[in-house]
Amino acid sequence: MVERVRIRNLMPPGHVRAPAYLRGKTGVVERRLGAFSNPEQLAYALPAAPKQLYRVRFTMAELWGDAAERPEDTVDAEVYAHWLEELPDHAT
Repeated sequence: MVERVRIRNLMPPGHVRAPAYLRGKTGVVERRLGAFSNPEQLAYALPAAPKQLYRVRFTMAELWGDAAERPEDTVDAEVYAHWLEELPDHAT
């Protein structure tokens, strides 16, 4: 079963680990990578609880729309769980 996710479309100030070009975009979880200390907290020397890290795959069509030269190509990004919204299988 494919796990579809959307990157939260938030623009908080400070050090964050979700690229702006991915925010609001939909992809599929390619794999779970394990739990790691939250780098958004570590950047400020704060206690950093472990957060699950995922590799998420996006199509160029999803990221760039009609401007994508090869819409079927993909890019993978490693994104922490607190940036992900789970989607039902039929959502777009």
